[in-house]
Amino acid sequence: MKRLLHYIISLNFVFAFSASAGFGQTVPVKSDSKATYKNPLKVALGDPYVLRAGDGLYYMYGTGGGAKDGFSVYSSTDLVNWKNEGQVYYGNKDNSWCTDSFWAPEVYQVKGKYYMFFSAQWRHNPTKEEENFRIGVAVADKPTGPFKDLNDRPVFDPGYPVIDANVFFDKDGKIYLYYSRCCYKHAVESEVADWARKKGWYDKVEESWVYGVELKPDFSGVIGTPVMLLRPPVSMKDKQAEWESRSVTSKEVNRRWTEGSTTFKQDDTYYMMYSANHFGGQYYAVGYATAKSPLGPYTKASNNPVLQKNTNTGGDVTGTGHNSITWSPDGKEMFCVYHGRTASTGDERVVFIDRMKILKDGKLVVNGPTTSEQRIPEGK
Repeated sequence: MKRLLHYIISLNFVFAFSASAGFGQTVPVKSDSKATYKNPLKVALGDPYVLRAGDGLYYMYGTGGGAKDGFSVYSSTDLVNWKNEGQVYYGNKDNSWCTDSFWAPEVYQVKGKYYMFFSAQWRHNPTKEEENFRIGVAVADKPTGPFKDLNDRPVFDPGYPVIDANVFFDKDGKIYLYYSRCCYKHAVESEVADWARKKGWYDKVEESWVYGVELKPDFSGVIGTPVMLLRPPVSMKDKQAEWESRSVTSKEVNRRWTEGSTTFKQDDTYYMMYSANHFGGQYYAVGYATAKSPLGPYTKASNNPVLQKNTNTGGDVTGTGHNSITWSPDGKEMFCVYHGRTASTGDERVVFIDRMKILKDGKLVVNGPTTSEQRIPEGK
């Protein structure tokens, strides 16, 4: 199977902390390849993203994890044992375009530089919006920073709040930015919204949608108009509607999300993984869609969701989502890196890695969430 073409680098920062109840023990790689690990890893953060840098090390970035007004990073040789490299980006400075709510960093290595895409609250907020998120870029000479803002403004202003940037570098040289329009002030009519109104639960249901747009080579802006690529189903008869609407149908919240996208290419097919439902709830889950063009149209997969809570089958993992993908040190196995929660970790988001693959029929499969002993990634 041809190796996936994928430039995904995490908009997130990682926080490794001392072992506590419920956290898996890890074992260093051994030459006999019999070493194992258990999920969750000793890393607490949301929206984990992993970069395999030119120095051969892995670097994980994510949301939260103790960094103040910015992001931290952790390094690893084996995807299991992580070293805290400290905070690598600081926002909310006098000359910063951004003030708070630093989320979902991804870092990409381009021509010897490292570029961090992330979302945060935009300082320019004349109408005093509660959610004024935009996407920015910071640059560094090393994956461990320090990262400095590339510009004193966001990449672009679509006129609505956006988060969860993901960048895809296609073989023809074009670069694409994917992002999620926030649910904020985005009430959408659907059969699910009608159903919720009739039950007297919610007057409206807000939604987030995934968009894509070509990105300028210097990351200074976009080319053309963003295209809406993924959204929650309008009809309750849609096979995707049940799992993508659980936050509403469980009376958790009056919002339906399509967010946390990550895109890669397998042969002539573009795969876009995405998360649905409330990131703070138990129903957060991952699906995917495929297309023949980077800007779609995308078709959601029949085997969605490919990653979800396992409490219905005797497990204790919930809230699985906002993933990135990476490869084992030997380049032969693909891994899904995501956050979740367990009974022991409570509301804390912690990092999991599980094997994933593309089957011969093109279906994407994630072998998780696991909390049992797993073979460590091969080929340190």
